[in-house]
Amino acid sequence: MDIDQKQAETNSPQNERMNTQKVHVIACGAIAREILAVTRINGLDHIDLHCLPAIYHSYPQKIAPALEEAIVDARSRGFEKIFIGYADCGTGGLIDRICEREGIERLSGPHCYSFFTGNEAFAARDDDITSFFLTDFLARQFEAFVIVPLGLDRHPQLRDIYFGNYRKVVHLSQEEDPVLQAKAREAAAYLGLDYEYRFTGYGDLGRELLAV
Repeated sequence: MDIDQKQAETNSPQNERMNTQKVHVIACGAIAREILAVTRINGLDHIDLHCLPAIYHSYPQKIAPALEEAIVDARSRGFEKIFIGYADCGTGGLIDRICEREGIERLSGPHCYSFFTGNEAFAARDDDITSFFLTDFLARQFEAFVIVPLGLDRHPQLRDIYFGNYRKVVHLSQEEDPVLQAKAREAAAYLGLDYEYRFTGYGDLGRELLAV
């Protein structure tokens, strides 16, 4: 049993309360694997997960309109309680405005790098201004979610323009997987940056799903 699993089970709602009301979680597809892991570990059978396309991680302007449509659909199917599985995620406050209007909550924090680390811990760091972050998902999907959207497959000379001010790739890892660590190291080498590994587990994502 890994550290994060122990932490999640210690705070399991099975030990605190019984929740029989279905909660419709509308989440980023880039964190679907982690949400499913938290729900499986903790027996959160009341969570009904719906994921928007993971590629919106690279195109945040598409998130808010898609969320509005998904909320309307969920309401039409009878879900009374809805939770948004996004942080702000580059929407400039648009998700917060939707949540306020609809009377629903979202994951706290500015983005997934923060809530996986733990929002307080992430905000307290002052040495990451020149860091480029990879989650496990982005380590797996580095080509599809970094190289292709930035056009580096077609124009590799853009690499130093985009990443010239970065100093390192920080792999924020949810699972201690040597294969993913190797992929993240390869990504750092591709970008010409140093590599740093930090095991985060599920961070605030786990704690907040336990409270839903």
